[in-house]
Amino acid sequence: MHHRKIACSFRDLALFQIFQISLTSLRQLKGEGTDIRLKEQAINLALKCLSYDFVGTTLDESSEDIGTIQIPSAWRPVLEDTSTIQLFFDYYATTKPPLSKEALECLIRLASVRRSLFSGDAERTAFLTHLMNGTTEILQRAQGLGDHENYHEYCRLLDRLKINYQLSELVSVESYGDWIRLVAEFTIQSLQSWQWASNSVYYLLGLWSRLVSSVPFLKINSPTFLDGYVPQITEAYISSRFDAVQAVAQGTITEDPLENEELLHDQLDNLPYLCRFQYEKTSMFIIKLMEPILQSYTEAAKMTPSMSNDELSVMEGRLTWLVHIIGAIIKGRQSSSAGAESQEIIDGELAARVFQLIQVTDTGSHIQRYGERAKQRLDLAILCFFQNFQNVYVGDQAMHSSKQLYLRLSELLGLQDHLVVLNVIVGKIATNLKCYTQASDVIEQTLNLFQELAAGYMSGRLLLKLEAVKFILGHHTREYFPFLDDFSCSQNRTTFYFTLGRMLFMEDSPVKFKPAMEPIQQVLVTLEATPDSSFRTDAVKFTLIGVMRDLRGIAMATNSRRTHGLLFDWLYPAHMPLLLRALNHWTDTPEVTTPLLKFMAEFVFNKSQRLTFDSSSPNGILLFREVSKLIVAYGTGIMALPTPSDAYAFKYKGIWIMLTILTRALAGNYVNFGVFELYGDRALADALDIGLKISLWMPLEDILGYRKVARAYFALLEVLCHNHTTVIVMLETSTFARIVGSLEGGLKCLDVSISTQCASAVDNLAAFYFNNVTSGESPSSPAAVQMARHISECPTLFPEILKSLFEIVLFEDCANQWSLSRPMLSLILINEQIFNDLKAQILASQPPDQQQRLAGCFDKLMNDVTRTLEPKNRDKFTQNLTLFRHDFRAK
Repeated sequence: MHHRKIACSFRDLALFQIFQISLTSLRQLKGEGTDIRLKEQAINLALKCLSYDFVGTTLDESSEDIGTIQIPSAWRPVLEDTSTIQLFFDYYATTKPPLSKEALECLIRLASVRRSLFSGDAERTAFLTHLMNGTTEILQRAQGLGDHENYHEYCRLLDRLKINYQLSELVSVESYGDWIRLVAEFTIQSLQSWQWASNSVYYLLGLWSRLVSSVPFLKINSPTFLDGYVPQITEAYISSRFDAVQAVAQGTITEDPLENEELLHDQLDNLPYLCRFQYEKTSMFIIKLMEPILQSYTEAAKMTPSMSNDELSVMEGRLTWLVHIIGAIIKGRQSSSAGAESQEIIDGELAARVFQLIQVTDTGSHIQRYGERAKQRLDLAILCFFQNFQNVYVGDQAMHSSKQLYLRLSELLGLQDHLVVLNVIVGKIATNLKCYTQASDVIEQTLNLFQELAAGYMSGRLLLKLEAVKFILGHHTREYFPFLDDFSCSQNRTTFYFTLGRMLFMEDSPVKFKPAMEPIQQVLVTLEATPDSSFRTDAVKFTLIGVMRDLRGIAMATNSRRTHGLLFDWLYPAHMPLLLRALNHWTDTPEVTTPLLKFMAEFVFNKSQRLTFDSSSPNGILLFREVSKLIVAYGTGIMALPTPSDAYAFKYKGIWIMLTILTRALAGNYVNFGVFELYGDRALADALDIGLKISLWMPLEDILGYRKVARAYFALLEVLCHNHTTVIVMLETSTFARIVGSLEGGLKCLDVSISTQCASAVDNLAAFYFNNVTSGESPSSPAAVQMARHISECPTLFPEILKSLFEIVLFEDCANQWSLSRPMLSLILINEQIFNDLKAQILASQPPDQQQRLAGCFDKLMNDVTRTLEPKNRDKFTQNLTLFRHDFRAK
């Protein structure tokens, strides 16, 4: 806040004068004989002024995208003076990069100034006219566009014109006809020179997509000339993609545009608007391109021997682009637009070509090409098409509003409704999972699509009707899906089984659970029968990794008491000893322990209250006993091992997952922990003991250095301080001091979730001291006596935390002030003299002329606050603290 005030003051008092100095300098330095360094300084100064964060909203300084620039009204006379904008066009014309590039960057920012800056429409129109005339002149003379940087910035400038101005404003300019013609020619030329201008095409496509999107809202009769130019640009773009495929095959370019996923999606996002503008004409062009390729590809599947690899790669590359383009067009469908029915029919025409291609891709000689990158990219494009198609045209609601599309698909291919189409999609999913063994990106995308289909309420229930899905649920083994046997794809197994689990639990049918789990059951039985002498082999290692990922996926899919109960009864007690055995044998191998611990962390997580047992059930206690055994075994083993150079991968990753397991089990609210002490069961004591031991074993700098470790550590401390305060209090004073000291470090963490957890933990400890030591006549319980001893031996513990909390609240932009206010009241009430001393310290650090006012702020902080920790009293203190912070910072 303080920095923002300084920035605003600088903007109001000095920035405009600096900008005027830069303009004066630029005018004086015009000409070829002046010092190039002075020109560079002057143009750079102007650019910095125009790039200033005028209203404090710029979040990403590395991004090229800029929003509307909120230039102050005091700048109006200078910007309305057309000589200002002409100055930058002149500099662009008479200089070379980087000066010419910076002149264009200044023009981009001038083109982005807010509408309300201008005195009226006439002044804004004059400003726009000058911009359009200047950009037209650059095209007419081809000034400086042979340089990459100039070219890129010029494309950005054209894009900004449409972003900041309405189409009605553009067509009202007298020179619009020449401007749009030259821009169209420039765009087509850029697309034809795609190798040279590949990074700039995004801005040109953005310009044209915004132009055509504005046509329905144009209320004046002036011609736009877009009907003639847009189809040409669309066809030029598609043709340029075909040229790129040929260039890749010939080796004339090193980077395939299809491999640049970010650039690909950026361009495809703008394409639907262009294609749908003259949809019938564009669709005929696409179909005309696709049909001969599709016919040749179909014939190639039947040929023995097949075509050469290069010929097939070119064919598949072109089909990949067409499928991506059709998928993007389907994604851009707008049901509310005019002529929706006619557009649906054309959607059906285009989609039919893709479904026709799918009938061919996995037949004949093409089944030998799964290892070829061109074939893999084609299947990735098909998956993208499926994703877009199902979002728009699958589901009951989509079915009723998409009759024309399904009517056309039925006429062409016999795909009469979305259930038939869904069967085709699932068939392709199954084929990919059967045929791809090592293409991890194809498998990942296939599983993501499968998961998305299963996640939808309607599409998920439709899936259960399909024979292909029933087959997958009954045959999810490596014999049918070889990717399950490939270690490089093992991370995808969790997604696979998460999806199977969602579909398995979608129907309220426990009868189907055990048969579906039979393949996993066989794996576990085999592992359990393996003797110890053979348990450290690679075969066992990879089997354990795979089955733990599988079980985690199933556990993630359990979202109710019933479904989690099915998994619990299946797993306990039969297979729990295997988990403990695996941890004991493989403690030194994170590849095994990490998926095992992650499964357990998911299994004990009481999300959606899924771990709710009957009042007479011992299952909660039994589950915690197993948790205790596992974390004691892992914690004891991992601390005994030497720490290698990569401490996080080898130790800390497993430790934070272990601490997460313990935290979730303690906070799950499904165990009555008093039972353990009552019956002399060491499960709780051992679990807490190893949790604290391993927490104290890690250096604090390492805990704070790894974000996930810190989150797990402080989450555990919060739970212990809240639910097991006595355990923390009864520790030795040195240990207690270290834990409280770490909480102070966590309060200063930039991660809001961590500082909030620490605040809650400190509040619980301070409240315990207040209720049992400060408010009582004398400490009665052993815990209260021990707590009093801790604070007596370490008297600065709580004051230092209170000081840190005041510093955070008063001098930093804290997003969790409510959470921080809770421990502040507890700490103040423990010893008000400490609060008074701290108040004196803070006031002494402030300017003398402010101290009296700030002292009044401190007095108001405790207004109407009593010496209790009742919720109402806490809320009153929080309100006072909000006002106190506001008044204190209002200098």
